Amino acid sequence: MGFVICVKDSSSGWSKGIRRNFLDMSRVCSIRGSKVRVGRKIHRSGLAKKKGGIGRHVTKTVKRKVSPNLHTKRVWVPELSKYVRVKASAKAFKTINKNGAFATLKKAGLI
Repeated sequence: MGFVICVKDSSSGWSKGIRRNFLDMSRVCSIRGSKVRVGRKIHRSGLAKKKGGIGRHVTKTVKRKVSPNLHTKRVWVPELSKYVRVKASAKAFKTINKNGAFATLKKAGLI
């Protein structure tokens, strides 16, 4: 299994290459497809009333990244009698436990 990537070559322009290791890619779950999202955090200022202040005030929202809980693991597939290396989220591993490794990986297109 490989992914086609285009690389800018200084002499002849664009050239195609194949990346063999999908684990070097960005933070994306290979089973569910969940990836890094952008969220917001409420920024508060002031001292709380119970600590002697005049109260907390919301002044702005600050952008932040919400990353999936990704892990790289070897999953044993009994039907194939071999291990398959998977980069997946914790929720995807729960799906593997529930539905079975072969069915889940086949549906994701990893086998």
